[in-house]
Amino acid sequence: MTQPIIQRLDSTAANFAQQLTQLLAWDEENDFEIQKQVLEIIAAVRKRGDAAVIEYTNRFDRCKFDDARALELPKQQLQAAWEGLSPALQQALETAATRVRAYAEQQKLTSWEFTEADGTLLGQKITPLDKAGLYVPGGKAAYPSSVLMNAIPAKVAGVGELIMVVPTPDGETNALVLAAAHIAGVDRVFTIGGAQAVAALAYGTETIPAVDKIVGPGNIYVATAKKLVFGQVGIDMIAGPSEILIICDGQTDPDWIAMDLFSQAEHDENAQAILISDNAAFLERVATSINTLLPTMERQEIIRQSLSTRGALILVPDLTVAAEVANRIAPEHLELSVANPSELCALIRNAGAIFMGRYTAEALGDYCAGPNHVLPTSSTARFSSPLGVYDFQKRSSLINCSESGASELGKVASILARGESLTAHARSAEYRII
Repeated sequence: MTQPIIQRLDSTAANFAQQLTQLLAWDEENDFEIQKQVLEIIAAVRKRGDAAVIEYTNRFDRCKFDDARALELPKQQLQAAWEGLSPALQQALETAATRVRAYAEQQKLTSWEFTEADGTLLGQKITPLDKAGLYVPGGKAAYPSSVLMNAIPAKVAGVGELIMVVPTPDGETNALVLAAAHIAGVDRVFTIGGAQAVAALAYGTETIPAVDKIVGPGNIYVATAKKLVFGQVGIDMIAGPSEILIICDGQTDPDWIAMDLFSQAEHDENAQAILISDNAAFLERVATSINTLLPTMERQEIIRQSLSTRGALILVPDLTVAAEVANRIAPEHLELSVANPSELCALIRNAGAIFMGRYTAEALGDYCAGPNHVLPTSSTARFSSPLGVYDFQKRSSLINCSESGASELGKVASILARGESLTAHARSAEYRII
């Protein structure tokens, strides 16, 4: 038997539920010192605007800005970044953008209405946000794919202005990120990051416009700032570590499965990679593949730490039980590497994205399959959904009562309002009774 890097669990064990709960536990420490620092930054940006943003940007990103106007990149620079890419990179970005846009077009909500017999009209009006803010990590973490996944749905929704913020440590920009912003249709780009960028987007400064919603990933300071400004603006979600859950019937190449587990484990030490199978021998073959392939990985120490602390190989009696366990986990990414993925998919209720069949690697979804890669983590797929066009659209109810409709509804409203002792409500409705 292979020396374990990753723990084994058995769903038939008496203490399995407890073991699974412990495996899934992710309580990010509530660092009050970080929260205090972020609150101070937000307060400073609200009070001093551009001056505070420049001060924090120069301090944290080792820049030398002295004029807020220099924080904004001209659109020509985005285009130049695009034109400076190799043809292969251009084609890859274009292909990914085209696929993301085509998928997003299918998500657009549309207004609707209907008229009742008495002439009363009811309906729903769909309106895009006026302004949205997109946070993009900078420095070593360069994610052009995140630019596409966040910006394109906003533009498809019809957002009036999309503002991107991206830190440039030591004044260095990332050509891929700027090129992605160019082809995604980002309207303005500011070279700021951290909590100060979130505060600027939430409250506005003399130079940076306030937005209606902030989306995009960031570090603990960015995540904390998003939590603290929520209510002033909307936010997409507070994401936890990346996750992958694979259900396999034992017939897929174990090297493929091992590498799929690695694909999320390499994000960071807190990422979670889990494999469920009804084939005990297959789980051991995957364990062997993990041991064999791990030394070949550039980020092997991160992968090893992730797998040893938060990973698991879970044995189940059959795939129906596998689906039950998957629904309990509610993973960010779920691969159904089985002979009949559609049949198994029918049993799945909780997952951010479902990758069906042996050939559908989760990595394809991260970059170019089309569906959004901004997904609920930490079991929040039980009640939330991937980022999409609908996150940049608002719904307004429409009510237009006819004279007779107002009269009949007024009688009902009057009774209910008086039952709640809200006399003005009742009399307002009663005025329209004929």
